[in-house]
Formats: sequence, C-alpha cells, structure tokens
Amino acid sequence: MTDEVTSTTENLTDSPHYLAEALIKNGVKHMYGVVGIPVTDFARIAQGMGIRFIAMRHEEDAVNAAAAEGFLTGRPGVALTVSAPGFLNGLAPLKEATENGFPVIMIGGSSTRNVVDLQEGEYEGLDQRAYAEPFTKAAYRLDKIEDVPLAVARAMHVASSGRPGAVYLDFPDDAVAQTMTKADADATLWTATDPNPSVQPTQASIDEALQLLAGAKNPLVVIGKGAAIAQAEDEVQEFIQKTDLPFQPMSMAKGLIPDTDSHSTSSCRGLALRTADVVLLIGARLNWMLNFGEKGWNPNVKFIQIDINPEEFENSRKIDVPVFGDIKSAMTMLNEGLAKTPVKASEEWLNLLQADKDKNNTKFAARVNSGKVPMGHFDALGAIKKVYDKHQDLYLVNEGANTLDICRDVIDVYQPRHRLDCGTWGVMGCGTGYAIGAAVTTGKNVLYIGGDSAFGFDGMEVETACRFNLPITFVVLNNGGIYRGDFENLGNDGDPSPLTLMYDAHYEKMIEAFGGKSYYATTPEEVEQMVEEAVASGKPSFVQVQLAIYAGGESGHIGDLNPKPVVGPLATSEVTANDYLTGARM
Repeated sequence: MTDEVTSTTENLTDSPHYLAEALIKNGVKHMYGVVGIPVTDFARIAQGMGIRFIAMRHEEDAVNAAAAEGFLTGRPGVALTVSAPGFLNGLAPLKEATENGFPVIMIGGSSTRNVVDLQEGEYEGLDQRAYAEPFTKAAYRLDKIEDVPLAVARAMHVASSGRPGAVYLDFPDDAVAQTMTKADADATLWTATDPNPSVQPTQASIDEALQLLAGAKNPLVVIGKGAAIAQAEDEVQEFIQKTDLPFQPMSMAKGLIPDTDSHSTSSCRGLALRTADVVLLIGARLNWMLNFGEKGWNPNVKFIQIDINPEEFENSRKIDVPVFGDIKSAMTMLNEGLAKTPVKASEEWLNLLQADKDKNNTKFAARVNSGKVPMGHFDALGAIKKVYDKHQDLYLVNEGANTLDICRDVIDVYQPRHRLDCGTWGVMGCGTGYAIGAAVTTGKNVLYIGGDSAFGFDGMEVETACRFNLPITFVVLNNGGIYRGDFENLGNDGDPSPLTLMYDAHYEKMIEAFGGKSYYATTPEEVEQMVEEAVASGKPSFVQVQLAIYAGGESGHIGDLNPKPVVGPLATSEVTANDYLTGARM
C-alpha cells in the first residue's frame, strides 16, 4: 500500500513546481521578493529548480529590482510578494514600471477566493487582482493548475509587447495546493511565441518624416528611454552619423550615444529647444519632462514622433508626422531612406549650438571645480565624475532631488542602459532596488548615487546587497534635509522643520553592521579617492559625502511645479536659480 501511494505521488506535480517550470521555460533566471504565507514554499521550490531567488527587505524594492532587470534585458523581470499588505507594497513600483515602459511580472500570493469574495474575514483577505488592474497593463488570476502555461505566456506577451509594462499574476492559496499528473503537465507546457514582435511603420510615414527633416533649417533629434528599452542604439547611432543631426538625450537614454559625442546638445539644451524647427522624437514622449512640447520650445516647431503606442500620438499637442512602429524597425527604414532623401544638418545650425555649448561649459567647469568646503552638489559630483570617467562600464543608479538633477548634468554616460533613475513618474525610493536588480542581472559593478532623503526610503536594502555580496557602491550625499537642511520651523513648538533630517547622521555606518566597507568624505579629493577605492573593490561598500547644510535648492530643477502660497512667509521663493546652482547660502 505504501509503495502504491509513493508511486502515485511521484507521478504528480503541484502548482508551485509547475509555475516555476513554466517561468524557467520562458527564460526567467532570477526572482526578487519577500516570502511569507502563502508563497514561502514557492520561493524555495523555484530556488531549488534553478531560479536565483533574491530575498529582499521590502516588496517595493523587490518589484523595482525586477523592473530594472526588465529595462536592462528587454525581457520581464519577476517579483514575488505575499498577500494583502505585501501585495499592496508592490503596487506603486508596478505603476512606475508601467509608466516607464519597463517589462515586469509580479506574482502575488493571495487568500482563498470564496472566503474573500463573500467578505467573511479571511486572513489578509483582499481582491488583489481587482486592485492591481489600474496599476498595470493587465492583471490575471491563476485559479487552476492547468492554466499555468497560459497565464505565464500571456504575462510574457503583455509585459513585453507594444510599450512594455507591468503584469500582475494572482496566485490564491487554494490554487497553490492543486496537482496534476506530470505527463499532462509536460504535454501542455509551452514557451511564449515571439512575445515582443516587431511592428514595421508604413513606408509613407517614413518618407514623410524624411522629407520634413530634409526641409528643416534647424532639425533636432530627441532620444527617449524608449529607444534604450528597444535596444536600438546601433540604428540610432547610424542615423546621427549619416545626418550630423544634433541630439538631446533624455535621462535614461544617456549613453545610447556617448554623452561626449559632439552632436549632443545636453549643455545647450535651452537654445536647441528654442531654436529647432523640426524635431524627431525617438521613443520620447511630450510629457511634463519636455513641457508637453509647448513652454521653452520654438512656437512654430513641427514634431515627428516614433512610438510603438499609437495612443501616445497627439496626447498633448499636434504631431505633424506620427510614425507608428517599433523603434528598431523605424530607424532601419529611416537609415535606408536617406539614400533617396538625404538629410544633413547645416554648419550654421551646428556652429550656433557649439558656441552656446562652449560658453555654458566654461561656466559649468567653474561650478564643478569651485573647491568649496563644505561641498556643494557640483563639487561632490564633479569628483565622482572623475571616477566614472575611468570606469565607463559602471551601471549608474541615481535618485533624489538636487542629487538627481545635478548628477544628470555632471556625469557623462558612455554605454546604453547604464543609467537608471526615477524616470517618467519622478518618484523617490526606487534606487536601491534598481541597484540590486542591475547587479544581479549583469554581474557588473553598480554605482548608486542618492540624496540623504531619497536613500531613507529604501536604505535597508544595503543588507540585501551585503547578504548576496553584490558589487554595489552606495554613495549618499548628505545635506541634512529634503532639498537642504537649513529650513526653519515656522511654528514655536521646537520641532525640526518638515524638511529637516539629521545633518550629523553617519549613513555609511549602516553597511558596517552587515560586513561592508564604509567611508566618510568631506572634501572633493576624499570623494574621488574613496569612491575609486570602493568601486575598485567590487564589494558592497558605502561612501557618505558630507555637503554643506545649505547646499541645494527647493525641489531641484522642478521647483516651478511646487505652488507657492499667496500670502505669508513662503509667498516668495527662498532660493534663486543662481543660489541653487552655486550653493550660496541665503
């Protein structure tokens, strides 16, 4: 009798094993998550079957790590959460991934369906699929073990195709316990077929785009992170080389063409936008980051937009030539079309931009090398730039307000998909998750640069980096507050200002508790030396950079989004643009 039961059991598989097998068959190598009821055994089973499970300290960071993997590889990263509160922690990064166009799949363990649906008071009961739907491209529930291959294949297709984004798979505990025969399971298992198919634009749209560019006086290319996600760097580089067109890279498109390329308008962006009469948008959206194509632009500018999502066209203003298709296909067709319709930037246009670059670069060099102690952001980041220039294959993760904005301007990126930041939604608290995802996915050194406020959202993941011995150097620029540390409490209760953090905190000491190496830098020379040593070690390490308490401006470069009161002590801005750039104390 015992032999008969054993034989029958050996011929069965269960939902956790089958789901892990389906993920592996679809190319999943890593999973990031926080375990608990009802998915603890699923994580252990997946690990035992060959998936590397990165156990993290918070679900938000786990989903961000998976999203970073999706951005870097073009294939969905996978995250695992527990039910209800754990699932809810994953919703914000799911929405962030969808807004950024990062392919990611979150699998959430959930409570027994019939008890939840009748609202009987189940442990951590929540209709998770319904909650996930507004935050994702799609949300599915896995009720039957037989549907495992279908659920995984659909998730792969939806997360990867069109504009990539997030998919949620609900995994109820009553489905976790289901079984089927191994023979039937093997017979019905399949791999998603071409989950990210190419979409060729019409030849007419390509011809029209080239004709408009050919007739332009001041043509400009804006490269968005969509081009980085599409891995279209070869095609984009070819187009710029053939046409000599100047280009403006958006933040996560930096490195698609090296920032040091002479065609880059990063140091003359204002003039480029004000003067361009025809603009080719390559995977860039006319959202708030580009002022919706209105403020700061030539009022008569015409736009050509390449996008995989037709709903993006004319979301804020007229698009003169919409090019619907994937970026690699579109750029290939544009490059081929140049033989028939040549496009070339004029020397007059390029010289105008170069003169503005030279002027701005001179001013910029003075800020980066001011020699002030205590330091401002420019001094500190200028020192880090010297290290990055020597280690151009470093993956750079950046978050904060001033730390984010100024780092974008100071540190050149040389390779595609080597810069990760908050992107479209502009959130903080994504950085350490992104850093872990980048380190796990690539096996390469990662440099995290964050402000003291931004680091506080997800700083406990330093322990994860140490536990898995990941080659991440954490650099935190501490100016003692949100934006800066010298804001005053307008009341009389003796509490710190709402923007005030601990200026004398030693964040670098955190990593010592977990076995990592710590550094404390107070001068640009120390910053350069210590960051270089930390990066070269290839080990988990932490450098705190002590800035002046008055360094920084409110809201960084986007202070205009922060409405000011009409009356009272805050009726006028506390920090002028010049003060922000120089770190001068008010």
